[in-house]
Amino acid sequence: MKSLLIQDTTREERKQIVADSIGNIEGACDGCAAGLAEMYQDYIDGKREIRDINMEFSARYVFGTGMPEKGECGYAR
Repeated sequence: MKSLLIQDTTREERKQIVADSIGNIEGACDGCAAGLAEMYQDYIDGKREIRDINMEFSARYVFGTGMPEKGECGYAR
């Protein structure tokens, strides 16, 4: 498996990694998956590693802080 680190990938590769991981962003549940794509925008832009974004999200989930409200099919913005 190829490295997912920013230094080892191009912006287009990172965009594809996120798209492949989330699935069909446009057709999923009236766009609810788009919020997940936004969560990874810093990774796509080369600002933060994907592991750091995942760790921050996990910490918020465990501690229940800073989480968006849950909508019908995902998290509301």
